[in-house]
Amino acid sequence: MNIAIGIPAYNEEENIGAIIVKLKKIANTIIICNDGSTDMTAEIAKGLGAIVISHSKNKGYGEAIKTIFLRARDEQVDMLITFDADGQHQIEDISKVTEPINSGNADVVIGSRFLDDETKIPKYRKIGIKAITQLTNITTGSKITDSQSGFRAYNKLALKRIIPTESGMGISTEILMKIQEQKLRITEVPIKISYEGNTSTHNPVSHGTSVIFSTLKFVAIKHPLTFYGIPGIILLGIGLIFTAWTIQIFSTQGEFITNIAIVGGGSLILGIILLITSSILFSVVSTINEKNKSEL
Repeated sequence: MNIAIGIPAYNEEENIGAIIVKLKKIANTIIICNDGSTDMTAEIAKGLGAIVISHSKNKGYGEAIKTIFLRARDEQVDMLITFDADGQHQIEDISKVTEPINSGNADVVIGSRFLDDETKIPKYRKIGIKAITQLTNITTGSKITDSQSGFRAYNKLALKRIIPTESGMGISTEILMKIQEQKLRITEVPIKISYEGNTSTHNPVSHGTSVIFSTLKFVAIKHPLTFYGIPGIILLGIGLIFTAWTIQIFSTQGEFITNIAIVGGGSLILGIILLITSSILFSVVSTINEKNKSEL
C-alpha cells in the first residue's frame, strides 16, 4: 500500500528533520507543505527526500491541508495521514489511525485526544475543543469526540470524494461535514498528545473564531432553508403582527405610531429577503448536488 504522510509546516526547522527521518520508516511518501516559512524548514525537508510544496507566504492551516490533499491525489496514494510538525503528535500512534482503514472498517480515521486517559490537555483548550466539537456534532449529526484533531487518516475513496475549500482552521470542521455528506465511514482511535514546551502554534481564540464562522458558513450553504428560511418566517410573522397592530391603532385612534410601523415594515422586508434567499440558495445547492451525484 502506498501511504503518504502530509505535514503542514511553518517555521519548524527545529522539529521537521527528526520527524521526517522517523516517518520515512513508515511511509512511502512524505509530503511537506512549507507554508511560507522564513527559516530552513523547506531546505531540511528537501534534503531528507520529502516532497516539498512551498507557499510564497503564510496562508494558514487550511490552505496547507488543501495543498497536501491535492498532491496526495496527484501521487495516487492509497492512504493519506495528516500529521502536525509541532511535536504534539506521537509517531507511535500512526499504526492506530491506519489500522481501521487497513482492515476495511473505515474510510476516515481521527486520532482523538479524549479517548486516551493519559493525555493531559490544558483546561482552557479542553473546554474550547469540546465546545467546538459539540457544535460540529449538532451541525453534522455525527458523534465525534475530537473534531479539531489534525491527526487523521484518509483512504483513496475519501481523498477522491473530499475536496476541501476552507483556508483557515475551520477546514477540520468542513472536512467532517463533507464526510457526512458523502456518507463515508468514519471512526476514532485514542492518541496521545504532548503539550510540553508550548508546542502548539495555533492561537486558541482565533482558532475557535475561525471554526465557528466556518461552521455557520457551511450550514448556510448546505441547509439554506433552515439557516435563512426559519429566521425569515419568524421575521415575517413579527412584521405581520406589528403591521396589523399599526393599522389597528390608526383605525381606532387615528394615530400613526412610527416606532411600531418601522418594526413591522422592517421585519416584513427582512423576512421576505431571507425567504427569497433561502429559496434561491436551495435551488442552486440542489442543482450542484445533482451534478456531483451524476459525476460520481
